[in-house]
Amino acid sequence: MKTLVAYFSQTGQTKKVADAIYESIEGDKELKEFSEVESLEGYDLSFIGFPIIAFGPAAQGKEFLEQKAAGKKVALFITHAAPEDQEGIGAWLDKCKEAAAGAELVGFFDCQGELSEQIAEFLMKNEDPTMRSFGERRPETIGQPDESRLQRARDFAKEVMGKV
Repeated sequence: MKTLVAYFSQTGQTKKVADAIYESIEGDKELKEFSEVESLEGYDLSFIGFPIIAFGPAAQGKEFLEQKAAGKKVALFITHAAPEDQEGIGAWLDKCKEAAAGAELVGFFDCQGELSEQIAEFLMKNEDPTMRSFGERRPETIGQPDESRLQRARDFAKEVMGKV
């Protein structure tokens, strides 16, 4: 079986998860940034990862799924600066799944990543108090994804590989 791990990472957090997934996959495998992927032809399974940006999938992730994933077996992995149990995050993740509607979704994983200092500063200048509060929570995100979250990503990859 030939497996691809493809990702878009704005600040390096999604890449960390992509690397963890990649190292857990046995057999014929490739790790590529979205910009290096022409198509998903020739892959039996593709792990596709990107961050949440502005309460939904990063534009690069949505575009990648819509243009390349139709009819293909995919497992999504999503990063976000919010804790996994934050109220409202389910709606953000649903938007990511909706972007993959044309694909055969065989797995889904999400975890917290670190909110970059630049993005936090941008958010704290926003007039919307909700956006400012996200920026103020940056200290809680530092060091994420931590080893326990990366191990969960490895376990996710093994679970998906066992199903397909």
